[in-house]
Amino acid sequence: QVHLVESGGGSVQTGGSLRLSCAASGYTPCVTWFRQTPGKEREGIVKILSNGQATWYTDSLKGRFTTSQEADKKTVYLQISSLVPEDSAIYYCASPRRWQVCYGGSPTPSEYTNWGRGTQVTVSS
Repeated sequence: QVHLVESGGGSVQTGGSLRLSCAASGYTPCVTWFRQTPGKEREGIVKILSNGQATWYTDSLKGRFTTSQEADKKTVYLQISSLVPEDSAIYYCASPRRWQVCYGGSPTPSEYTNWGRGTQVTVSS
């Protein structure tokens, strides 16, 4: 079982940026970032391979994110810029049940077995 730990969240003003990290205790073919706000379902936003390449992302991130990884490929990074209040949420990373999920379309939480505890992102106007 892979343990995942998120970090990098915080409070920023509109237009700012944050770099979120997801550290894995072992190998996972990819991680997917989800985010969730109170009363809403968890929303997948980007899939990142262990080499740092994004294979899918949600439209709301288009043009304002970059992905990268540590040399050991156990930590991947998601940097989001031009943040807006609608980006405020708890951000989770998760690893999938099957590697094929890394290359599919929009992610669903049931496809993922291991989850981190999340990191809070708050964007103020």
